[in-house]
Amino acid sequence: MSSSTTISGASRVLFVLAAFTIVVAGMRAAESLMVTFLLSGFFAIICAPPFMFMQRRGLPAWASLILVVIFICLIQLLLLTIVTTSLSDFSNDLPNYQKRLNALTGDTFNLLASWGFDIPREQLKSNFDPSAIFKLAVNALGNLGTVLSNSFLIILTVIFMLFEGASLPAKLQHAFGEDSRHMEHIERFLETVKQYMTIKTIISLATGLMIYIWLLILGVDYPLLWALLAFLFNFVPNIGSIIAAVPTVLLALIQLGPLSALLTASGYVAANMIMGNVVEPRFLGKGLGLSTLIVFLSLVFWGWVFGPVGMLLSVPLTMLLKIAFESSSDTQWLAILMGPDQPENSEAKR
Repeated sequence: MSSSTTISGASRVLFVLAAFTIVVAGMRAAESLMVTFLLSGFFAIICAPPFMFMQRRGLPAWASLILVVIFICLIQLLLLTIVTTSLSDFSNDLPNYQKRLNALTGDTFNLLASWGFDIPREQLKSNFDPSAIFKLAVNALGNLGTVLSNSFLIILTVIFMLFEGASLPAKLQHAFGEDSRHMEHIERFLETVKQYMTIKTIISLATGLMIYIWLLILGVDYPLLWALLAFLFNFVPNIGSIIAAVPTVLLALIQLGPLSALLTASGYVAANMIMGNVVEPRFLGKGLGLSTLIVFLSLVFWGWVFGPVGMLLSVPLTMLLKIAFESSSDTQWLAILMGPDQPENSEAKR
């Protein structure tokens, strides 16, 4: 006598949701450790092309690794120097900026009241405080500085990742077979992420440099700090440039006046139009294979799980999920939903 147990579709969905909730809760509980590993992976992906290039040129692996480690240390030192010095000075001046912004907001309310607009000031201030934008920018950069200060663990992880990356393709082929579909998905994911992160880093550096020069010309305080913010948030798709521009435009408004604020905003728009609509599509091709809605939702989700670092790496993490869904016939429909808009198919020819 045999018995068979069947699980309904609704039960399977509940099990999947429960497992997903447990995994997300675990990632949030281990946020500090996960963020360090994610940042190490970011550095490893960026450093892998020059590391492999130096080895192909005949340089020993140990010498290539030393040069890469020196490069990482210099980058960390530069970022930490900018974050700690500029952020410390800006934090000291923050109360004065907040007072001037509140005074400017009060003058705006008085002007609107003189025109006959009745605005509930207290209720509006309790729900929306413009000066809180400065605090959010300070907290985001401070969080990044705290993660970067753990340099020993980051460098050690990058070293092991680079050495493991050299032998990873052979291991994957031995594990899945050369003709395995899993191998195809893994190779495509690694190549896509490496290409995306490398090109995005170069474009973000160019964007930050353009913002720095423009703010320096206008005379906005702490141009290096806002250029770093523009560089980092350029990794955030769609709305990252807007997030980076808001505190800078507000500072230009309260420091130099409306005309300078307008010029500052115009500089951000011009830089992102050139880099985002002209340069980036030329090198990244048609796109990332993700819909705009999924990109935005992934930004919110990974930012909630891992904080600012999760926002910066939201696209590669979501691409990993999409490729994982594509590898199974049961979850391919999820990968299709996460993909870009499908063109309307013409009628099949008979």
